[in-house]
Formats: sequence, structure tokens, C-alpha cells
Amino acid sequence: MNAGNLFRTAHAFGASFVFTINATYSVKAARSDTSIAPRNIPWYDHADLDAFTLPEGCQLVGIELLDEAIELPSFRHPLNAAYVLGAERADLSPKLLARCHHVVRIPTQFCVNVATAGAIVMYDRALNLGRFAERPIGSLGQATPTPAHIHGKPFRRNKKPD
Repeated sequence: MNAGNLFRTAHAFGASFVFTINATYSVKAARSDTSIAPRNIPWYDHADLDAFTLPEGCQLVGIELLDEAIELPSFRHPLNAAYVLGAERADLSPKLLARCHHVVRIPTQFCVNVATAGAIVMYDRALNLGRFAERPIGSLGQATPTPAHIHGKPFRRNKKPD
């Protein structure tokens, strides 16, 4: 159920793909994935950590409740990132943590449900990388409007005369 919920949330936030490592997951059994994410976005099921690969230039971000991890509100999400969360009652293995470019913690007093953790991270990524209006300083203030995007002249890599 949690994996299905996590995959549905990833699909809703526009994820490019989802993946599992040494996991037992069934689209049919995960009744919580009403969007059927693995049929709408690529799903990579890796047999083990040795078989796990990521696209070129994609940074692996581990989500783990470690004292030395970067707190999520202070983390700048990479443009090309894949996020890995451990099983409900297990930590990310030392071998998997060693493969992470970054390790991030959600500033909670104890672990939260894996689907909830994934949703928090995806929402933070949307806030961090999205183009949203600035929040007002106080609750009675108005949001600062997002400036209109200005398109410049076409950029030519090969200088050709106009």
C-alpha cells in the first residue's frame, strides 16, 4: 500500500520515473495507486544494489533520519535527482548511503511513514524548484506576484549572419 501511495504521489508531482531495489511490488496488489503510476511513467525494478543504475547526470538523494544529514528546509534540490527512501522499519544500508550524492533528513522527532516522507520531499522539491509567488511576511499580507517570464531573442550556437 505504501509503495503504491508513494508511486501515485510521484506521478502526481510529475516524476520522470520510479524505481525499486530488491523489492516486492505488485501494481495489482497496491490498491492505493489509483493513477497506476508504473503504467504511466517508467518503473525500473532493480534486482539488487549492484544492478541499480541511474541516468547520466542524475544525482541520488537519500532520505534518512541521520544527525549528520542535511535538514530538508536547508537543502537545494538538484535539477536531475532521484530520491531513495528505505523500507518502513529499516534504514538505508551503508552501501546505499555511500552511493548517495546527498543525504537529507526531514526534521521530525521520529520516523514518519515512507509514503508520507516521500510526499513531504516531493512537495519541498516543488516549492524549491518551482516558480511560485513569494509568501507574504505576515498572515494579513498579500503574496508578491510572480513576474511575467520575458522571452529573449533566439540564441544561436553557430554564429550565422542575420
